[in-house]
Amino acid sequence: MSGMWANSEIEADYDPYAYYGGSEYETHTGDPRQDLEYERQYQSSYIVPEVIKNFLLFTQKCINEQNLFEVQNCYENGFNKLTDRFFKNSPWPEAEVIAPIVGNDQVFLILYKELYYRHVYARVQNGPSLEQRFESYYNYCNLFNYILNADGPVPLELPNQWLWDIIDEFIYQFQSFTMYRSKLGKKSEDEIEFLRTNPKIWNVHSVLNVLHSLVEKSNINRQLEVYANGGDPDSVAGEFGQNSLYKMLGYFSLIGLLRLHSLLGDYYQALKVLENIDFNKKNLYSRVPTCQMTTFYYVGFAYLMMRRYQDAIRTFSNILLYIQRTKQMFQSRTQLYDQITKNNDKMYTLLAICLVLHPMRIDESVHSQLREKYADKMLRMQKSDLQEFETCFSFACPKFLSPVPPNYDALADSFPKEPFKLQLRVFLEEVQQQIQIPTIRSYLKLYTTLPISKLAAFMDEPEDKLRMQLMCFKHKMKNLVWTKGTSGLEGEFQSASEVDFYIDGDMIHIADTKVARRYGDFFIRQIHKFDEITRTLQQATY
Repeated sequence: MSGMWANSEIEADYDPYAYYGGSEYETHTGDPRQDLEYERQYQSSYIVPEVIKNFLLFTQKCINEQNLFEVQNCYENGFNKLTDRFFKNSPWPEAEVIAPIVGNDQVFLILYKELYYRHVYARVQNGPSLEQRFESYYNYCNLFNYILNADGPVPLELPNQWLWDIIDEFIYQFQSFTMYRSKLGKKSEDEIEFLRTNPKIWNVHSVLNVLHSLVEKSNINRQLEVYANGGDPDSVAGEFGQNSLYKMLGYFSLIGLLRLHSLLGDYYQALKVLENIDFNKKNLYSRVPTCQMTTFYYVGFAYLMMRRYQDAIRTFSNILLYIQRTKQMFQSRTQLYDQITKNNDKMYTLLAICLVLHPMRIDESVHSQLREKYADKMLRMQKSDLQEFETCFSFACPKFLSPVPPNYDALADSFPKEPFKLQLRVFLEEVQQQIQIPTIRSYLKLYTTLPISKLAAFMDEPEDKLRMQLMCFKHKMKNLVWTKGTSGLEGEFQSASEVDFYIDGDMIHIADTKVARRYGDFFIRQIHKFDEITRTLQQATY
């Protein structure tokens, strides 16, 4: 599969100036082709500050020497500090400007461009231009060509956080381009024609090909399978899989496939790609917190859309508890902290939806946060407020994508909303089927036996329709639940409803299945927590 990424094919298809032109211009004219060239001329005469030169040369030296500690420091601290100081809302110098400084080191320039375009997407006002979107894509092609087409493992070692960010940003830019491409209303005829004649750029098949190629090259699935069975992953890793760069890129590509399939609405396949990863014990390969959060968010959302509410609740509860315990570690990194906070809010919202549809007991600390921030929303959803369900889903769901280009002849902006509308409709149809369940549950909890006619009178429903709703209650409260194994698709049918019943003739017989709350566990956890705080304070004092 990696052969598809040969440089010759890329060069044959790509003319970076096919639309934007390459003539020389002296001033800004309002024409994007002329203005881009003007900016290039300005960049070429731009004097790079000495501190930037020193930083680039030091980073290049550390990468070439494979000094991982210093590379990580440059990536996580140096680059961000210099960005805030010199390029807070403007792009870094273009690669052509810094090339002479680093001696035209092609590998370093590819990595620099990856950071350059990521910064353009994140910080530069008005975001990337069409040309920058295309050039960023081809830079990723060059990076993956270098890694995948080598005869042996390439002499490159990068921190896990950077490797994760490369995969994460690659998918984000595909997502951004897909949304950009589908908004036709404000585009000129030339831009639309340029998009129409370049269908391979940021094509979903090329993105999938990259991720699957990295998975295959690293042999990561076989490694994870052996690791889950207590074996040595290196025994089956092969030459590439034993290399840290390929191993971690392979693992992160699995998470990327989970995200991509979720964005496309294929939740079964999203969980299928992770069938060798056991989320219920600490994983050797999961060393990046943002990767952990992304994984659990999309796994939980896939479970929600597959109506596996108990698994979704378990998934969201685990990651929200993890965020509670680690959030303070990221307070000094503002951008990362903001991202974690936003994802935290989304997952609490999804957890609230799941608990309304499928009530069950969760961790006390997560439950207290849920009650504090989302009690009103949950109350409205419990009262069958479909608008509240829609609002919560719209806020917390991923930005769904269509795998195909829009109809360029339609010139309408409805296309980017279609994938979201489709997923929302599927979700609301499921909610609509369960809309009476909270009311039925509230009545059943009051009785041990109850005539159907009496319940029908309470609910102002015909008896035959009520019988259907009672069967719906039985059906919806029984979920496929993971119990063992690594595959998240496996499981057994279980009922976690706090009330159960059976119908004998015209009489409903009800049993309360709710287990008494174990208050002792809660107090023991709090005692251990305060003991830990006391020890920390004592150590700080001494």
